[in-house]
Amino acid sequence: MDKLLRLLSENSAYTTQELSLLLGESEDSVKARIADYEKQGVIKGYRAVINWEKVSDSGVTAYIELKVTPTKDKGFDDIAERVMAFEEVSSVSLMAGTYDLGLTVKGDTIQDVSSFVSRKLSTLEGVLSTATHFFLKRYKYDGTVLADSTVDERCMQF
Repeated sequence: MDKLLRLLSENSAYTTQELSLLLGESEDSVKARIADYEKQGVIKGYRAVINWEKVSDSGVTAYIELKVTPTKDKGFDDIAERVMAFEEVSSVSLMAGTYDLGLTVKGDTIQDVSSFVSRKLSTLEGVLSTATHFFLKRYKYDGTVLADSTVDERCMQF
């Protein structure tokens, strides 16, 4: 894997000066490579990883598996495009296994997500079934440890 891309994926707040020092390249070279990656669509954006458990009123997140019927000409792409259009959906992935698509969905409450699944998602043409899993706690997300401690203090007492 390209070391520049790995560094940016771990911390998008690195300055080009910091990246040039870490890579042993000139700052102009790093800027040019980043601009090229952005132009090619390799770098799609930059964001902070937020521990939403520490934010009041952050809502709920669910992982939803969809079993779908692919269309003749576009396969799974057609249904994926329709699902991506919903504002509640933050990610869509084609999967191998029992289900075809995996979605991450956000809502203010469990009821909001449930309503979205029952009224919008499951009624789409081509959706055969859904399975919804609500996130209770995230310990690690996209390579970043979120939990303050993964060891329960009660386990430390003898």
